[in-house]
Amino acid sequence: MADSTYDEFSLFHENLAEWGLDVPVPAVRRFFVAVDGLRQLSGLRWGDDEPELVLLHGGAQNAHTYDTVALAMQRPLIALDLPGHGHSDASPFPASAIASHAIDVARAIEQLTSGARPLVGMSLGGLTALLVAHQRPDLVASLVLIDITPGVNADKARHITDFVNGPTSFSDFDELLERTVEHNPSRSISSLRRGILHNALQRSDGTWVWRHQQHQKSELTAPDAGDLWAKLSELSMPVTLLRAMAAGSVVDDEDEAEFLKRLPSATVVHVSDAGHSIQGDQPLELAALLNRFCS
Repeated sequence: MADSTYDEFSLFHENLAEWGLDVPVPAVRRFFVAVDGLRQLSGLRWGDDEPELVLLHGGAQNAHTYDTVALAMQRPLIALDLPGHGHSDASPFPASAIASHAIDVARAIEQLTSGARPLVGMSLGGLTALLVAHQRPDLVASLVLIDITPGVNADKARHITDFVNGPTSFSDFDELLERTVEHNPSRSISSLRRGILHNALQRSDGTWVWRHQQHQKSELTAPDAGDLWAKLSELSMPVTLLRAMAAGSVVDDEDEAEFLKRLPSATVVHVSDAGHSIQGDQPLELAALLNRFCS
C-alpha cells in the first residue's frame, strides 16, 4: 500500500541509489504559470540559476519522468507538465492536441526563460516541441526529439496506447502497480512504484486514477497540426533525433530515413538498451547526450 500523502520531493534518494549517482540534489521547486485567463501549466524548476534547457515529457507522463536525468545533468533546467498532465490544468482540447499544446508551452517558455534554449521533447512532447520550434524559433536554440518522428502512427505505438487507454480507475494502489509492472517488465519495481506516486492520485473513496485521466474528456475537435514532415524540413536550428534501439521503440528504419531526407542537416543518435522512454531505461546516457548538446 502506498502513502497517498507523499512528498513529491522526498524520493530523489531512490533515483540516486538506483543509478549509483553520487551528486548533490539541487534546489527543486514546483511552479505554475498562466497560459491564458483561466488555465495554468505547472512544472519543476531545477536549480536557481537561469534554465539552460526545457524538457517535455510524453503522453500519460509528467515532469518527474526526467528526475534521474536532471540529477545526473547537474544543470539548471525546466521540466514542464503538458496540459492535462501532472499538475497542469487540462486543455479545452483533447490530451493529444499538439497544436494547442504548442501554444501553451510557448507561452510558458516565454515566462520561464530569457531567450532561446534547447528544447527537448519525448513522444507526444516531441511533436509538441517540433511545433513550438516551427512557430516560435526565437524560443528554441536547438531541438532534441526523443524516439519520435512525424511518421510514428497508431499502429507503431499500439503497445503504448493499449497501456495508456486501459482502466480509468483502480481499486487500490497494488492493482495499479500490478498493471504497470505487467506492461513494463524490464523496469525495477521501485522505479515503477515511484513513477505511479508521481503520476497518479488517490481519490476520496480510496480508488486511484492516473493524473491524465482525472479530467473530463474534451468533446472539441483537436486543432489541425498541419504537415509535420514539412514543418520539420523548414526548421533552421540544430535538430537531433535520439532513437531507442531496444524493444518498445516506436521509430523504425523508414522513419529515420525519412527524417534525414526531410532534414539532411539533422543528427540521429542510436541509444541501445533503451525502449521508447529513454529517460527511464537509460537516463545516464540521455543526461550525457543532453549535456553535450547544451555545451
